[in-house]
Amino acid sequence: MKPRPPVTSDASKAVTPQSLRKQYEAGAIVEELVTASGLSYGTVLNRLHDAGTIMRTSWQTRRMRQNPQARRHLAARLRTLYEQHGATLTELATAAGETRRGARRLLIEAGGTVHTTQQTLRIRAAARAAERYKVALSLRARYEAGGTVPELAREHSYSVATVYRLLHQAGTRMRPQHTHGPAHDPRKRP
Repeated sequence: MKPRPPVTSDASKAVTPQSLRKQYEAGAIVEELVTASGLSYGTVLNRLHDAGTIMRTSWQTRRMRQNPQARRHLAARLRTLYEQHGATLTELATAAGETRRGARRLLIEAGGTVHTTQQTLRIRAAARAAERYKVALSLRARYEAGGTVPELAREHSYSVATVYRLLHQAGTRMRPQHTHGPAHDPRKRP
């Protein structure tokens, strides 16, 4: 004898995992979803799981309900730090006063996606390169205004070689070097 499939009403089919997830992420708790949907506790949990919902602890729910706008603002700030500045989850946790898992949750709540270590390293390298290029452009402007390489090196606490490299990266047309020895006639060969 074959077991019969469980009887489900049309109303329970209308409650999609995505709609449950949206309500849950807005601050509803599982018990409230059970009451509103008419589904069993286990079915609500299964549908939340099917939608890829990251579950909160009870203290996280209490904290979220105390000030949901502040939580959204914090989550958005963490996402900006993560995506534009290459911050790690550990750095986000420190900034938010959370655990790494909590910071990850906030990041996902803000619509961010978690990067692999390699992606984070690439983002950081790109940010450093962009910063170096800004410095190179400012050195170029000072050099073209008449500054000398040794002066620029002292002002920025760089070595002369670093200033030359940055000027080269910025595409600076270098002035001819001065000779500090005795004057010589270029037509005469020694």
